[in-house]
Amino acid sequence: MEAEFVDVYSTLTEKLMNWLETTIAMLPNLVVALLILIAFFILGRLVRRGAKHMLEKTTSNKTIINLMETIVGVLIIGVGFFIALSVLKLDGAVTSLLAGAGIIGLALGFAFQDIASNFISGIILSIRHPFGIGDIIETNDFYGTVQKMNLRNTIIRTPQGQIVYIPNKSVFEKPLENYTTSGVRRIDLECGVSYGDDLEKAKEVAIEAIETLDNYDDDKEVEFYYDEFGGSSINFEIRFWVNFKTNSDFLSARSDAIIAIMKAFEETDIMIPFPIRTLDFGVRGGEKLNTMLGDGKKSEKE
Repeated sequence: MEAEFVDVYSTLTEKLMNWLETTIAMLPNLVVALLILIAFFILGRLVRRGAKHMLEKTTSNKTIINLMETIVGVLIIGVGFFIALSVLKLDGAVTSLLAGAGIIGLALGFAFQDIASNFISGIILSIRHPFGIGDIIETNDFYGTVQKMNLRNTIIRTPQGQIVYIPNKSVFEKPLENYTTSGVRRIDLECGVSYGDDLEKAKEVAIEAIETLDNYDDDKEVEFYYDEFGGSSINFEIRFWVNFKTNSDFLSARSDAIIAIMKAFEETDIMIPFPIRTLDFGVRGGEKLNTMLGDGKKSEKE
């Protein structure tokens, strides 16, 4: 029993001595590895600050800025960690870590393909910056004001008040209209005048009515076109630009334009006719009702 205890004690002592000798032998390498980690940690912080400064010039999205600077910092520290392992002659551990990271990355890539697509699309949208918070946009058949954009969704509020979450991938791939960027928007208004009115006069009156609007953008001329002979009127389309910041600017300007044209036509005795229907009572068509009634009376007398 004592012999077995002595053997175990000797083996344990020998191993501890070997570990101590190995540690003492590797002490310079440990110091160098520690210094490398400290140096790369400091370098990572400096690179993060530089990346943050550069990103702030390209995008105002704080989520993207924080994410990108964190990724850059982690990559720098990761490189330092692998170099420190190499200094400690743990190349096998480095190889195993890299292989494991590759396999895990590949598996996660297949499992979270849609999430990754939305994530990358969100980063690209933030860098290109086709719209910002508060902009009025239309995309994927949704129209509204941008409330927020994260790394997965673009969130907009429709004029009716609903909140819509649109995946960044769909926003990136589909056409997008930004109504806020130019600061102006064109209104196309259709109307008509009777066949008995002076068309030149009607055109002049309508244009003057539009030019009196408060929100009218006088940098662009009012466009007026007669476009068809209608059933009871000669129809026209009038186009003009208004200053645009919110959706109410557009709706108010269109409403004011309708009121202004209506008042101007009433003051100048220009008529916007009601729809007219002509009823034919003859077999051949085109015969008046009184004629038909007169023919019927004659037949009764005879």
